[in-house]
Amino acid sequence: MMDEKYKLAKWLNNEMTDEELKEFESDSDYSFYENIKKYSSQLETPEFDSQKVLNNVISTKKETPKVITLKSNWWMQIAAVLVIALGLFFTIKNYATATEIAEYGEQTTFSLPDNSRVVLNSGSEIEYKNWNWKNNRNLNLKGEAYFKVAKGKKFEVNTNLGKVSVLGTQFNVKSRSSRFDVTCYEGRVKINYKNQEVIITKGEMVSFENNLKIIHQAITETKPIWTNKEINFLKENLSNIVDEIERQYNITIDGNFANSDQLFTGKVPSNNIDIALELIASSYHLKFTKTTNTTYTLEETK
Repeated sequence: MMDEKYKLAKWLNNEMTDEELKEFESDSDYSFYENIKKYSSQLETPEFDSQKVLNNVISTKKETPKVITLKSNWWMQIAAVLVIALGLFFTIKNYATATEIAEYGEQTTFSLPDNSRVVLNSGSEIEYKNWNWKNNRNLNLKGEAYFKVAKGKKFEVNTNLGKVSVLGTQFNVKSRSSRFDVTCYEGRVKINYKNQEVIITKGEMVSFENNLKIIHQAITETKPIWTNKEINFLKENLSNIVDEIERQYNITIDGNFANSDQLFTGKVPSNNIDIALELIASSYHLKFTKTTNTTYTLEETK
């Protein structure tokens, strides 16, 4: 923060080099500073009439001297307001909760304050606080995300189903409905689910559902398949599959899916809805019909 204030001071005094100015203007907060400077410059400072003050002094009787108080320079007041505004801005920026969202049909990639990288899958959200991040690397996840964690202190991902703790590693967390999946691609990951604690290492994945550990096995992938436009299902029921396809394509699929207890394992594309639905429909002996541009129906074949 001190470095940012120093840069601001140099900028306000027009003391930046061309290279420093170019870097400063590329800052995401530059427009905020520019607006403050713009509107401050529009305030007018009252002119100081020295001759009028001199005449008043001469015309005043010596035996009753008066102290003439000159008005403070308005630019000092503007500078004070600017400092307060910037202080509030940095306080809000550092203490407020930051939120990253991937809407349905989208994926979002961003960096955390320690340069840990996160890729959010469709229909997912992450919340965290910038303040003291390096000493408290703790965030909340709704949905699914792939993490490449920078070395440092303990890194925790909290979901409504369980918690994942690591140091520096690469892993994927998926928390959807009642199913909780964690996959480790590098390093070591500790998972707390209900009253269970499981540790997995590179090349392992574990899944929980309805208070039970349902899968714990080896994997061969080096990163999540969904980052390459594919959806990977492992012993998933039809209801969960339909939910995920709706999320990935930002569509609505009508039908009765609750009665099927058949589990599906396989991959479907996340960039071709017709192929994706055809694969699911054929596996469950269903047929799909497109009713609108964003609505499909899955129903039993007659």
